Amino acid sequence: MPNSIFDAKRFLSDVPSQPGVYRMYDAKGIVIYVGKAKDLKKRLSSYFRQQVGHVKTQALVSHIANVDVTLTHSETDALILEHDYIKQYMPKYNVLLRDDKSYPYILLSAHRHPRLTYHRGAKREAGEYFGPYPNGGAVRESLNLLQKLFPIRQCSDVFYQSRSRPCLQYQIGRCSAPCVGKISDEDYQAQVRLATLFLRGKNEQVVANLVAQMESAAQELAFEKAARLRDQIQALRKVSEQQEVSSTQGDLDIIGVQYEHGVACFHLLFIRDGKILGSRSFFPKVPAQTELDEVLSAFMLQFYLNTDAQRSFPDEVIISHEFEEINALEQAIAQALNKKITIKTRVRAERASYLRLAVTNASNAVQTKLAHRNTIEKRFVALEAALGLTQPLARLECYDISHTMGESTVASCVVFNREGPESSQYRRFNIKGITPGDDYAAMSQALSRRFDKQTAEAIVPDIVFIDGGIGQLRQAQAIIDAKFANLPTKPLVMGIAKGESRKPGLETLIWGHNEQSFSLDGDAIALHLIQHIRDESHRFAITGHRNKRQKTRNTSTLENIAGIGPKRRKALLQFLGGLQEVKSASVAQLAKVPGISIEMAQTVYDSLRG
Repeated sequence: MPNSIFDAKRFLSDVPSQPGVYRMYDAKGIVIYVGKAKDLKKRLSSYFRQQVGHVKTQALVSHIANVDVTLTHSETDALILEHDYIKQYMPKYNVLLRDDKSYPYILLSAHRHPRLTYHRGAKREAGEYFGPYPNGGAVRESLNLLQKLFPIRQCSDVFYQSRSRPCLQYQIGRCSAPCVGKISDEDYQAQVRLATLFLRGKNEQVVANLVAQMESAAQELAFEKAARLRDQIQALRKVSEQQEVSSTQGDLDIIGVQYEHGVACFHLLFIRDGKILGSRSFFPKVPAQTELDEVLSAFMLQFYLNTDAQRSFPDEVIISHEFEEINALEQAIAQALNKKITIKTRVRAERASYLRLAVTNASNAVQTKLAHRNTIEKRFVALEAALGLTQPLARLECYDISHTMGESTVASCVVFNREGPESSQYRRFNIKGITPGDDYAAMSQALSRRFDKQTAEAIVPDIVFIDGGIGQLRQAQAIIDAKFANLPTKPLVMGIAKGESRKPGLETLIWGHNEQSFSLDGDAIALHLIQHIRDESHRFAITGHRNKRQKTRNTSTLENIAGIGPKRRKALLQFLGGLQEVKSASVAQLAKVPGISIEMAQTVYDSLRG
C-alpha cells in the first residue's frame, strides 16, 4: 500500500517521461533508495499502484516521505549518476558493495637499479606496474617467488642508499647487491628484463633466454656462471610446472555468481596478460527479497565504476548469468573510462572451464557463509537461554588490553551481531597518560572513550564483555554506570576470567553489580560464542599492539631532534658506526662528523641525554 504521508498522486503529476535518477527519503530525511529509469514517470508510478506485489517494494514504499528526481540526457548518464548517488548515500534498500579498497600491484621502479615492490593506490611513481592482484597476500607471495628466481632488490630506497656492505639477502642468494657494486649494471638490467617477461606470463621465453646464456657461458669456459644459470633454469621450470597458467590471451575478469537465501557471492578470477593472478569472493549487502537481476546489475555497476577499479579494468568480462542492463553497463563504463569493453555470458572451450570454476567457488562460498550464519544464530539463542534473557541479543562488544611490560598499550573493541563478527565496527584505542602496565586504568580509558557523550539515539550494545576478572569488571561497571546514568537502558557487563592454566572451557563468567559468577559446560555452544568474541578481541588487540611497538622501535631517536634530517642522520650513523656510538659520543666527537657544527653537536648531545 502507498505511504499515506506521501502524496504520490500529486508528485507523479509533475514527473516527466524522461531518463533520470530518483532518490527516496524517509521521514528523517535519510535517503533509503536510489534508482534510475529510462522513463521516470512510468518507473515511479509502478511503486504507487494499489496492488504492489513485491515484498521489498511494499516495505520501501511504506517508509517514503519524499522523492526527488534528477533528469539526464540518456540512460547511460543515469546509470553513472545512480552509481555516484549510491556510493554517496549508501541507502539501506539498495544492493551495496562495501569494497572501497584499491587493488595492489607489483611495481618495478624506474631507478638505475630498479626495485620490485608492493604498491597500492595512485600510480604516481615512475616505473612499470603489474597486476592488479586480488589481495595483498597474492602480491607478497609473488614477490617472495620472484626473490627466489631473480636476484633483484626489494629493499626500500633509504636502506639501499645507506648500504656500505652487502646485506643478508645477498648472503642467502636472493639479491645481487647492486648497492655495493657486486653486479654490473648490464647484468642487473638483464635480470630485470627476465623478471619483466616472467611477470607478463612469458615463462618459456625467459627459460629460452637463460638456456642461451648458459650455453654461451659454457663455451667460454665460465662454468660457475653456467652453473648459476642452470640452477635458475631448473627453478623456473619447477615454478612453471606448479603454476596454473591460462593460455587465454589478454586481460579478463571471470565472474561466477551464486545467490541463495539472501546471500549473494561474486567469485572473481583475475587474468592479466594471459596469467591467473588469483581470485577473490565478494559478498555485497543485499536487502531482503531482492531479485537476482537487481543484484547482478548493482554489483557490476558499483564494482566496475569504482574509481579504484577503473585503473585495472580488463578488456573483457565474462559473467555466469545474464541480466537486462548488460548493454547499458558496457556503454556506461566505456563513457566513464573512455575505454571499449565487452561483457559476455556465453563462452566456450577454456573460457567456459574457467567460468565453471568461478561458479563452483561462488557456490561453495555461499554454502559456507550460510552454514556459518546458522551456527552463529544457534549460539546467540543458546546464550540468551543461558542468561535467562527475554529480549533477543542484537549486538555484543568485547574489550581487551595488550602491551609488553607496559610498552605501547593498545585496547581493542570488537563487535558481533547475529551474523558473526562485524569488522567494520571494530575499534582500537591507543592508551596514553597511565602508569605503564596498569590494565585497570587502560580498560577505564578505553570504555570512557567508547561511550563518551553517549545518547539514547546512539548504538548501545546488549552485552559488554571484558577479558578479565573481578578487577577489570569493576572498572568497566563503574564507567558504564556513569556514562548511562541518565539513559533509559544500559548494557549488561560481563567479565571473562580465565580458568586454571588458561585452558579453554574452564572460564568463569562474572556479571552484574553483585558480581555473580558461574561457568558453562566446555561443549556448550553459548560458551563457544563467548570464546569466539574473546579470542577475536585478543587477536585484534595484540595485532594493534605489535604494529605500534614495531613502529616505535623502527623510529630512530635521532628523528626527533630538530635540525637533524635524513642526510645528517645518515652521516652521524655512518661516521660513528651506529646509534649506540652516537649516544655515547662526546660533543667534540659529534662535531667531527661532516655537516655537524659545534652548536648542532651540543643539541644532539643534550637531546640524547634528555
